[in-house]
Amino acid sequence: QVQLVESGGGLVQAGGSLRLACVASRFAFTSADMGWFRQAPGQEREFVAAIMWNGGTTYYAESVKGRFTISRDNAKNTVSLQMDGLKSEDTADYYCAGGLPPRTVLRRNSKEYNYWGQGTQVTVSS
Repeated sequence: QVQLVESGGGLVQAGGSLRLACVASRFAFTSADMGWFRQAPGQEREFVAAIMWNGGTTYYAESVKGRFTISRDNAKNTVSLQMDGLKSEDTADYYCAGGLPPRTVLRRNSKEYNYWGQGTQVTVSS
């Protein structure tokens, strides 16, 4: 059974940083696009960032561009999200997602991702 396990969430003051990590197991990680999504209370899940299976392409939501950085380590089956300059509006549950099979165009829509983690909570205090 595929497992995606997120870690690194927590409480941070506005302007601070957090680094989220997602470790995949029983999963063709090196062939999968990986994405981060988030969902705030009472809101729909929204796209945050994605990285292509080979790490060659990344894409960010406008709201996080320049502040967040997605990366992956295929040797460790891990995708990370470095979050700097955090704002109160970044408060949400953050989810790691994996998309297979490999494509030539990076997935950005949640419906294109097959596998999901359980989420990690990020709270930014103002």
